[in-house]
Amino acid sequence: MTTKKGYKSVPLSFNRRAVIASATMTKNKNAIHCFTEVDITAPRDLIKKHFEKTGEKLSLTAYIVTCLSYVIKDYPRFNSFTKGGKLILLDDITISVLIEREIAGENVPEPIGIKKTQDKTYLQIHQEIREAKKQHTDTLGSLSGQTWISLIPSFLLRLFIRIADKNIYMAKKYGKIAVTAVGMFSKEPIWFIPHGIATVLITVGSIEKKIIELDNQFVSREHLCLTVSFDHDIVDGAPATRFMNQLLETIKSGQLVQSDLKIEPKNASAQQAV
Repeated sequence: MTTKKGYKSVPLSFNRRAVIASATMTKNKNAIHCFTEVDITAPRDLIKKHFEKTGEKLSLTAYIVTCLSYVIKDYPRFNSFTKGGKLILLDDITISVLIEREIAGENVPEPIGIKKTQDKTYLQIHQEIREAKKQHTDTLGSLSGQTWISLIPSFLLRLFIRIADKNIYMAKKYGKIAVTAVGMFSKEPIWFIPHGIATVLITVGSIEKKIIELDNQFVSREHLCLTVSFDHDIVDGAPATRFMNQLLETIKSGQLVQSDLKIEPKNASAQQAV
């Protein structure tokens, strides 16, 4: 750290330089964004019931990943990327999830690739994310076995990210679909416009309680703010809309929690009336 009169100069960490390089790549992407919210009362009630029964706190992020994987199976084109004038469609669904850890006193988001999510249950995906969060290491890239990434000189970061974006090995390792939860615990409704180079990117915002009319009475329901971004080079508006409708219905239903936990959902009209 260099201190001078009236201000101080602090070197940028490798993580900051990597974010800058990634954002520089993103500005050249043709992305379309969807801002929406979804009623998550049913799945949240099931998760709460599981906690009351077992004491285990289940991840809402893992639930979003599970629902996303379930719907992506019907949209194989969304699980792809472009390379040399061709569309590369991946056989397995790998979803990248950002895990925030503290490295050298700085909170650093690090991606892990949840592989073959199409073959995994909600509980299996939850456990994989939890195990990654439990790892204690001071080295960036250790969660995915890519510690060498911190050795890349700053001036080569942009080139590396550009090459990695079109690399089949990296696509199979981290996927071309991503979920990041950045504002889930805010008290106000918040949506984020992300930067990223995934074909489909879900950015999880805040949870807000809303009063809605249901079965001729006013009830309190929990709504989750979501931003869903698509690579417009691959995904057009009409299929994106159909995808969104199916995704929101899947999240709202809570069926992927219910089938895994074998817990009966609470009747929607049984929510506390206002």
